[in-house]
Amino acid sequence: MTAPAADRETETGTGTVELSVVVPARDEERRLGPTLDALVDHLEQNRHDAGAGWEIVVVDDGSTDATADLVAARRDPRVRAVTGEGRGKGHALRLGVAATRGRRILMTDADLATPVAELARLERALAEGHAAAVGSRAVPGATLGDRQHRARELLGKTGNLLIRATAVRGIRDTQCGFKLFDGDKARAAFAASRLDGWAIDVEVLRHFQRAAWPVAEVPVHWSHRPGSKVRPPDYLRFLRDLARLRRVDLLAALLFLAFSAALYSGRVLDPAHRYLTDSLQDQNQWEWFFAVTADNVAHLRNPLFSDLQGFPDGVNLMANTAMPGLSVPLTPVTLLCGPAVTLSLVMTLGLAATATAWYRLIAHRLTPHRGAAFAGAALAAFAPPFVSHANAHPNFVVLFMIPLIVDRALRLCTGTRTGRDAVVLGLMAAYQFFLGEEPLLLAALGMLLFALSYTAVRPSEAATAVRPLLRGLAIAAAVALPLVVYPLAWQFSGPQSYDGIDHGTAPGTANSLRALLTFAERSLLAGDTEATRALSLNATEQNAFYGWPLALLALAITVLLWRRRPVVRALAATVLAAAVLSMGPRIGGAPGPWALLDGLPLFESVIESRVAMICAPALGMLVALAIAEPRGPRPVVRYAGPAAVALALLPLLPAPLRSEPRAEVPAFFTDGTWKAYVRDGETLVPVPLAEPGAAEALHWQTAAGLGFRMPGGYFNGPYGDGDRTGVYGVPLRFTASLLQDTRFTGVAPVIDTAAREAAAQDLAYWRAGALVLAPQPHADVLRETVDKLVGRPGRRVDGVWVWDLHD
Repeated sequence: MTAPAADRETETGTGTVELSVVVPARDEERRLGPTLDALVDHLEQNRHDAGAGWEIVVVDDGSTDATADLVAARRDPRVRAVTGEGRGKGHALRLGVAATRGRRILMTDADLATPVAELARLERALAEGHAAAVGSRAVPGATLGDRQHRARELLGKTGNLLIRATAVRGIRDTQCGFKLFDGDKARAAFAASRLDGWAIDVEVLRHFQRAAWPVAEVPVHWSHRPGSKVRPPDYLRFLRDLARLRRVDLLAALLFLAFSAALYSGRVLDPAHRYLTDSLQDQNQWEWFFAVTADNVAHLRNPLFSDLQGFPDGVNLMANTAMPGLSVPLTPVTLLCGPAVTLSLVMTLGLAATATAWYRLIAHRLTPHRGAAFAGAALAAFAPPFVSHANAHPNFVVLFMIPLIVDRALRLCTGTRTGRDAVVLGLMAAYQFFLGEEPLLLAALGMLLFALSYTAVRPSEAATAVRPLLRGLAIAAAVALPLVVYPLAWQFSGPQSYDGIDHGTAPGTANSLRALLTFAERSLLAGDTEATRALSLNATEQNAFYGWPLALLALAITVLLWRRRPVVRALAATVLAAAVLSMGPRIGGAPGPWALLDGLPLFESVIESRVAMICAPALGMLVALAIAEPRGPRPVVRYAGPAAVALALLPLLPAPLRSEPRAEVPAFFTDGTWKAYVRDGETLVPVPLAEPGAAEALHWQTAAGLGFRMPGGYFNGPYGDGDRTGVYGVPLRFTASLLQDTRFTGVAPVIDTAAREAAAQDLAYWRAGALVLAPQPHADVLRETVDKLVGRPGRRVDGVWVWDLHD
């Protein structure tokens, strides 16, 4: 059936038409004729309204049969052919779409496996505001006629899973050849495409998602047609094209890994013999956490408790951020390679994974500009607070779950798949709980600040999102709670649990304005060690120090994009609120906002200066939006913005973390000599006892295979004697306090009968089998003191002095 001549003249002019149909064809002389008949009949019967013109563009992709002749023989100017080069479906579609004039573009295969009558379903989706409608065989409502061979069905399902995992989220069937697009957006997406093969559908849909153009997946009827052009090698080519799609993202991930390795360059190649200088005693502590968890798992003991230090009371590991989410699954690595290697892998790979996760979130949610997403993610993960915590605080560095949680919470706001997204969110939150509770709490606080800010900016959108969000959060809580309730009970009510830690009001527990605007200590270009340490607790708790250029840049971005991008206003408000909260309960003598949270359950142990870490990802997103913002043609405008971003970020570029050779562990521990002095049920007492300021004994213990227990240690626990106030280490008994003072002062104390009796009581309480003094400052004074306390001299054995208490 053909159209009247008058209609043809109107529809084949140089203007637009309502619908363009693109049909890729290669050697399709047997199937193309009936397909064109069906298309023309349907369009003639359903396109009678004024302006509802149509065209069919057949792309002859290097056919060797009469495919092109079939089109020419129709003598209908609305049905025309475009000649391809035989380079594949992707190249053919790119040519065909470029030749269209339609306000909407329908793509269909030459076999018309999906009847053209299904077009009405896709058109309804576009009428509802979607930019594309994808015919799907995998969503409820889809029907199947003749099916493919089971092997091809299995390969197709496997491929769709891989596509959703690596390239296009949320679309179950990207490869059905029946799709309807907004014409202008389709022409832009296909013009930007580069793939020539079957993965062109994935590349184009990925472009739509990056540009935040909504895509609907619509159930259709589909029947397998014999004569498929897909051959076994095409599956391998499809995998190759998927890899090409991810090449830029893979490069970003590799660069983040290189940045992380450079940061740890002083230790990453020899973790067992290098120590992070600025980690204080935290590296010893964290290696012990990984070692003791692996030991508990290997011996089927409770992974939430240990009495290997702090004997006889022990350590509540759940109350000490031992990261069971990683320390448990990495047990084989720890047992085979040692805890030093495990900690190095966790820190290096975890930091890179965190940056990659922020990169993915920014690219998918804010801007498809990969360079902008990379810069924003680099700031979000490698900001000065996280570089400071990179000194052996893995719970504040390994944060790759946080961007995933943010993304899943944003999905809940749409209300499309609330149940599924809520269950996934609950599982994610539970896993982050086992990686670090305080980062999860700070992330929740940051998300709340952003939600409140965005509500003020866009109240109508917030009102629409609040219902599915609250419903989803309730489901997520119901999923997460059963997984964490027992560990929570153990943490807050189990042995050696405590109520909270009072960090006092020392400089650095709260940020000052100066701390927020000063350059970081590890800044490669502008580091100020003296000023930074005066404004922070220590080298591992420098939780601000973003520098004044970044503050000015954030202000400029907010002003310039205030009207065009509402999200900028919400991000800026989040940064400001988090910065003010991090300044503590009193600011300049007046009550600050943190006073409302100070002392509340969960918040009572938070060092308030850490709240400033919320600023990093928000600032990263502001920077990404600024880089991605279109700029005018004038050179001044074009280059001024990137130059300002570079100047603000350059001072934040960190120098590698300091490291130094690690002191050798005495042969007394590595050779197993200690076994002759410590019997079952007894402890080995280091001189002085391990404590937060000197915890090298923890390293000796891990080097000895955790074969002995010891009193003292470096962990968080209750003060004791009914006082559940949290403290670092253990309350010092007489002997522990005496030896500690001697080590730090180098002054020999007076040892009388009362001192010897108190020491005897302490040794009995600790069930001590031996005291051991390793080489250290003031070792001679310490040895003299222990000789007097025990009543006899020690013996030099394998590099240490030993007092055998069985004599």
